[in-house]
Amino acid sequence: MNDKWWKSAVIYQIYPRSFQDSNGDGIGDIKGIISRLDYLAKLGIDAIWLSPVCKSPQDDNGYDISDYMDIDPMFGTMDDMIALIEEAKKRNIKIIMDLVLNHSSDEHRWFIEAKKSKDNPYHDYYVWRDGTADTPPNDMGSVFGGPAWEWVPKLNQYYFHQFSVKQPDLNWDNPKVRQELYDMINWWIDKGVGGFRLDVIDQIAKEPDKKITADGPNLHKYIKELTANTFSKADLVTVGEAWSANIERAPLFSNPDGSEFSMVFQFEHICLDQQEGKDKWDLAPFPFVKYKQIMNKWQTQLHDKGWNSLFWDNHDLPRVVSRFGNDKEYRVESAKMLATALHGMQGTPYIFQGEEIGMTNVRYDIEEYDDLEIKNVYKERLAAGYSKEDIMNSIYAKGRDNARTPMQWDSSENAGFTTGKPWLKVNPNFIEINVESQLDDENSIFNYYAKLIRLRKEYDVFINGRFEMYLEDDEDIFAYSRTNDNQKMVVICNFHDKELDMPLKDETAGMKVLLSNYDEASDKLRPYEAIIYIGE
Repeated sequence: MNDKWWKSAVIYQIYPRSFQDSNGDGIGDIKGIISRLDYLAKLGIDAIWLSPVCKSPQDDNGYDISDYMDIDPMFGTMDDMIALIEEAKKRNIKIIMDLVLNHSSDEHRWFIEAKKSKDNPYHDYYVWRDGTADTPPNDMGSVFGGPAWEWVPKLNQYYFHQFSVKQPDLNWDNPKVRQELYDMINWWIDKGVGGFRLDVIDQIAKEPDKKITADGPNLHKYIKELTANTFSKADLVTVGEAWSANIERAPLFSNPDGSEFSMVFQFEHICLDQQEGKDKWDLAPFPFVKYKQIMNKWQTQLHDKGWNSLFWDNHDLPRVVSRFGNDKEYRVESAKMLATALHGMQGTPYIFQGEEIGMTNVRYDIEEYDDLEIKNVYKERLAAGYSKEDIMNSIYAKGRDNARTPMQWDSSENAGFTTGKPWLKVNPNFIEINVESQLDDENSIFNYYAKLIRLRKEYDVFINGRFEMYLEDDEDIFAYSRTNDNQKMVVICNFHDKELDMPLKDETAGMKVLLSNYDEASDKLRPYEAIIYIGE
């Protein structure tokens, strides 16, 4: 497993709707992505994780698929998709598909058939239970609110949906369902994709009668069968989204024997800045020492037993420079520092579009947001007696549209994203924060990310070095070493806006500075300073 390409890779996530519009309809598309491949090649990334582009009614931003083997017209055609795969390949970039195997859209032909009768061959492709109109099988709720059971009067049955009512859960206990999915995945592999991100994959083995959703008894049996029938046939990267993954379960998902996935997304560090036992809208200060403890645990306990996904943000999370950095006085310094902290650890780093230029959160009026989750929490909290100011502060901090504002390419109208009206308002700071202004500036955030990616290719210690944390209880500094047989690297990051005494002078004596986010050396650790040292 040590020579797997994805271990030294850096993966770039594109949210297609917001990346680049090619036809002036205000929505990003596949041709737009193709037009920006040279930019991504300049950055140095190895693969693009594409948020869902399959045909979908878009009830849940494409995570409700109505045809796994077609492209949604919003984004283009299958010919466009094939062109993207081929054009990316010319630049040594692989395309990673986002696959939803836990559920389909209720507009998928399988479900349309399944609703016709209990005897229909597709009926058992989904999870059904008998009942009466006023008595569902049990009191399970869906993630998006309301019950997880939907009554179909014609059949006198309920179907199970963990998410939207328009996302019926597939019945993985039916071998025909599994085979249909394997055939579809192999079809995509034949088209030349480089891998897959598997949405909520830890929920495929649900047992609703026992109120089990994540980590059902057959989960790893099904994943092993899935991998044996599909992924193992090619040199692919696979990453499973598993909110239930903890340090005990993660080695199963990412076993070095290749029987399951290359890696998993775990989210333990993502839920820290909220009140204990509350939801993400109940804000709390970022517990920095606890964050370090979590990183230390995942870095040390997964070493040689699995593989980490390294990420700060994605299409569901706020912008990292606004969340854990300082998006005002020290936006450039803190963006570079956060990149250093992440890319120096063991695992495969993920960059979410715009992160590499330091894009920030937004502060819009409630009417200017698009996300259903934002609109719902605003109504619910207003009704529950929260002040408008409190609700908006939560939305400013955690709303998903923070990550979904259009990519900021230049200072022209609509940031160069579209010639039409953008589907979501562009962040007004695009005049100062945009790609064009950073490409030729050697001190830009973009060029700092490009250096980090190059160093990862140049120094094996980034890939296989053993992690050791320093200053575990320090309230300001995140510092660690990575050591292999012939190299040692020390990473020091100041997470706050204060000047500190330079730490670890004995540890770094005789080592050279490989990378720093400040131009000149200092005997102090400056606000948001990050330094990587390298030595024998």
